[in-house]
Amino acid sequence: MDKHNIRYVIGTEVPPPGGIQGEEDTPQPTCPGQVEETIELTKKAFYKRRLESAWERVIAVVVQPGVEFGNDIIYDYDRSQAECLKRFIESTNGLIYEAHSTDYQSRSALRQMVEDHFAILKVGPALTFAYREAVYAFAMIDKELFATRSDWQSSNIIETLEKVMLENQKYWQDYYLGSEEEKAISRHYSFSDRIRYYWPEERVQKSLNRLFNNLQSVEIPLSLLSQYLPVQFKRIRSGDLDNKPFAVIHDSISQVLQDYSFACGSGGTTAEKTR
Repeated sequence: MDKHNIRYVIGTEVPPPGGIQGEEDTPQPTCPGQVEETIELTKKAFYKRRLESAWERVIAVVVQPGVEFGNDIIYDYDRSQAECLKRFIESTNGLIYEAHSTDYQSRSALRQMVEDHFAILKVGPALTFAYREAVYAFAMIDKELFATRSDWQSSNIIETLEKVMLENQKYWQDYYLGSEEEKAISRHYSFSDRIRYYWPEERVQKSLNRLFNNLQSVEIPLSLLSQYLPVQFKRIRSGDLDNKPFAVIHDSISQVLQDYSFACGSGGTTAEKTR
């Protein structure tokens, strides 16, 4: 890679991965004065090392626009609270903002963020959360079919994940607080989606393979798709989506990405049939 093609994002406003742990404080937008200081100090550091040409390739600075999420809470973007940040970046020489933790924001809020110069939107848990939702929906369909077919061996993917997470608490114990009942809910359904670290585990993969093999061996009843995956059911009925497990899971994730496409001005629609 040509080093002259490298672009840089600067800043120190980096939140903890997977959202906030507590839910007591409403996130506050970064103070413009802090952003100005970050830019000035970083520029001096570049120039001190004779990296003037590299400084010209700095395109964005990381800030907190006032959005965040926790286990079962989402703090929505309020553009009135970020007005000072918007006005400040407009006074700089072509810089934009990078915003962390934009997961679970509405598509209209994401569009407003882009309009207000938060043009780099980082997303992660919302995508793996959508994957988990689709897998769990298929797990329920799997159980329904198991109850009516003597030749069916259920995947037990949800039970397998619970067992694995209890045996290895490394990835969630510092994030999920409260009673044992609250932690049990968070392990599977938290917006922080710490469960994403357990999908590669061997026993989980074995259960997943059984789930997909089960569902690929039959035509999944439309009535069950309507019950557990209503959005994808409508797309299957309209001919825009194939009634296949991997296509449905891909579409579930794509629904999230479409909100970001909409925010960036590309319409946020699926142009081709998902197979």
